[in-house]
Amino acid sequence: MTGETVLNDTEHQPRDFIGYGPKPPFVRWPNGVKLAINLVLNYEEGSEYSWLEDGRNDNWGEYNIPNSPPVRDLGTETHFEYGSRAGVWRLARLFDRYNVPVTVSACAVALERNPAVIEWMNARGHDLLGHGLRWSEYSTLDRNEEERQLHEAIGLYKKLTGRRPLGWNCRSFPSVNTRDLIVKEGGFLYYSDPCNDDLPYYADHDGTRLLVVPYSKTLNDSRYLIAPGYSNPRDFAEDCRSAIDYMIDEADETGGRMLTIGVHARWMGQPNRASGLREVIEHVSNKPAAAFMRREDIARHWLENHE
Repeated sequence: MTGETVLNDTEHQPRDFIGYGPKPPFVRWPNGVKLAINLVLNYEEGSEYSWLEDGRNDNWGEYNIPNSPPVRDLGTETHFEYGSRAGVWRLARLFDRYNVPVTVSACAVALERNPAVIEWMNARGHDLLGHGLRWSEYSTLDRNEEERQLHEAIGLYKKLTGRRPLGWNCRSFPSVNTRDLIVKEGGFLYYSDPCNDDLPYYADHDGTRLLVVPYSKTLNDSRYLIAPGYSNPRDFAEDCRSAIDYMIDEADETGGRMLTIGVHARWMGQPNRASGLREVIEHVSNKPAAAFMRREDIARHWLENHE
């Protein structure tokens, strides 16, 4: 990493408060695009915590329930099922209609439980971002268990999709071991847990250079469940449009920009919310300076042009 660092002796991951500073690299995206927008479809349904498998309920269905009762929560289970039964297909139709390339951040077990999603991904050429064996809180796992799940997930991705993920992004936030395990595992083009920049960058991890393609929780449909957040689809659409227009203007001064928009099958797949995403897609289609790009393509472009 660049800049002043503060080393945490426990975590062995220095922090960087400077990054590129006032002079980010001048980026030229393919075809003269000023803003590369990565639309990430998070697909987790069927891999979340459940009473039958874990003796606990997940709390991120249609409501964010901080303290779930110690009984089977059939309501939250069916909220997740909506994403896999209906929501993902509404979004797939939307992406197909506008020919939008997306990155599917999917848990391996979720894909295993809905093979038709894999068929759609492969047929449409969408790239895969590793999102864990299951939608687990990796920040609380010990190192050996996290490593076991990483190995098992990669093997299951290969078996199901015919390919391994080239990037990785955990639920919520990683553990202090995640980055080290990603580097040790090898085979990844990039890593996407950090949310600390507008552009890809290289991080030094014990002598190994790791490309980071930052994620973002800012333009994310999880804000429908938290406060302050989105109360209706217009909020989401306007938030995205504001960021898109600002970054296109900014690119004249700084060079190309990158933007991540994150959606989930069970949330954005609801018809009212999908209408807001449709507005964003139509807005981008009317902006020649902006284009949707898969995360893998952004990573490869960076490796080829900003080595």
